[in-house]
Amino acid sequence: MGLAGLIAGLALAAQQAAAPPLTPDLSPPTPDPAAWWSPDALKPSPEVDPLYGRRLGRHEQPIPIANGVDPLLYRLWGLQPLQNQLVRRGEMILEVWARPARGVRQAVIRVTMRRDGRAFVQARAGLGCCAPEIERRVDINAELAADQVPPLKALGGKALWGAPRDVTVDYGDGSVSPVCLDGVAWDVTLLVAGQARHLRRACDDAEVGSIAEALAPALGAAIGRDARFDAVFQHGADVSRQQDAYDQLIASGGRLKPAANARAQPPAVPLPPANEEASDEPSLATDKPLY
Repeated sequence: MGLAGLIAGLALAAQQAAAPPLTPDLSPPTPDPAAWWSPDALKPSPEVDPLYGRRLGRHEQPIPIANGVDPLLYRLWGLQPLQNQLVRRGEMILEVWARPARGVRQAVIRVTMRRDGRAFVQARAGLGCCAPEIERRVDINAELAADQVPPLKALGGKALWGAPRDVTVDYGDGSVSPVCLDGVAWDVTLLVAGQARHLRRACDDAEVGSIAEALAPALGAAIGRDARFDAVFQHGADVSRQQDAYDQLIASGGRLKPAANARAQPPAVPLPPANEEASDEPSLATDKPLY
């Protein structure tokens, strides 16, 4: 090696000795934006969402719901909005809201009967007052026992659903019930294939007794599953006092008459032919772009 080569070799060695050692790149890899939209979607159990994944068929229409509960309020209670529930032939949803005139304790009970013969109760109790969320919420999600199903199934044919949505009590002597300033107001909604019926009753015993046939099985489906929920209802599922008050009202010549501001029931929607009814199988999620 000549002098020039020796000098070049020494220069290269000096350069390598002065270079800082290589360090591994510990920065996290750049995430795939598309992967953010495609996690594994967990299918809820039937107790949590009995009608999970249903989609309107080609000839099906949403059923109008006018029970005064906004879809977003259902979300705060951890429930699918009733407006999104797709009920088909042989199925039924019974929903009961208990709203005290004084205080912030509220409760909602929803009983869902599917055409496969299974029935489920979803019940919530909480403090609905001053915060966007529902405070101290109690959740109940359970399947009903077989002996609880027949009384609920029979509710669809009861005459009470033909009553006006809002009523006043006429005691038969020209006097009517006063405005409710205390007690509990009840909202009861029955949802069947193609149609919904909503009844609101205030705290007068006779007025509440007119819907006792619906209240008793709905309360009975939820009471006894969580002591915190039961504490909201002093008399449990017993509405016999209200039923007796209504029976006495009718026996004495009194009646329930439409309130001055009574609203019409929402219209029914036509049902598709039975052989064109959509499948109950949920549609699968996709991670493809929307367009």
